[in-house]
Amino acid sequence: MTAALLALGHDVRDDRALAEQICLACVAGLDIDGAAISMHTASPLRETLWATDATAELLEELQFTLGEGACMDAARSGRPVLISDIADVAQTSRWPVYAEAVVEQTGVGAVFALPLQWATINLGVLDLHRKAPGHLTSAGLSDALGAADVGALMLLGLRTDPGEDRVWDRSWGDRVEIHQATGMVVAQMDVNATDAFARLRAYAFAEHRLLGDVARDVVARRLRFTEDT
Repeated sequence: MTAALLALGHDVRDDRALAEQICLACVAGLDIDGAAISMHTASPLRETLWATDATAELLEELQFTLGEGACMDAARSGRPVLISDIADVAQTSRWPVYAEAVVEQTGVGAVFALPLQWATINLGVLDLHRKAPGHLTSAGLSDALGAADVGALMLLGLRTDPGEDRVWDRSWGDRVEIHQATGMVVAQMDVNATDAFARLRAYAFAEHRLLGDVARDVVARRLRFTEDT
C-alpha cells in the first residue's frame, strides 16, 4: 500500500482524491471491509474527506454526533486505537454509547483508527472497519501504519502548497451548515461557540438524530434553541 501511494507522486492535486486513493489501497491490501479519512476529527471543524461505503460514512457521523469513539480518541491522543471486537465491553468501556450505536446500526465487528500525523502535526484519522471481529495481523497493521504515515505527509503537502489558495476552506466546506447552526445558537441563547456546539450535539444525541440533520433544521429555522430545548 505504501508503494502504491508513493507511486502517485504529484499527480493527485486534490485532498479528496488523495483520501480516496488511500482508503481504496487499504481496502484492497488489508483484511478489512471499509475505510474513511476524517480531518480535524477532534474539533468542531471536522470533515470526512472520503468514505468507501455507507457503513464507513455512518461510523464517522456517529462519532461526530456523539463526540466519542475510536476515531475521536486517536485524533486527540495521536496514537492508534485498535478495537478487535466492538461488542467487547472491556475494549469499549470508555465509549459505551458509541459502541452500542455501532453494534445496533452498522453490524461492524472491529474498528481500527490510525492518526494521520507527521511530527507534532495531527491532520486527522484514517478509520478502518471490518464486519467480523478480529485483530489485524502484524504485517497488516504495519502496512496500515505505513499508509497512514505516507498519507499524512502527502495530505500535508497538498494543504501547504504555496500554489493552493483554498487551503483550509476546503476542510470546512461540508460542515458549513453545522458552523452556521452553531452561530445561530450563539445568537439565540447568548452563549459562546463552544457551548452552542455542545448544545447542538446534546440535542442530536437526545433525539437520536445525526448532528448534520439537526444543523439543517436550525439553519432552515425549523428548530430554534431556547433554555427549554
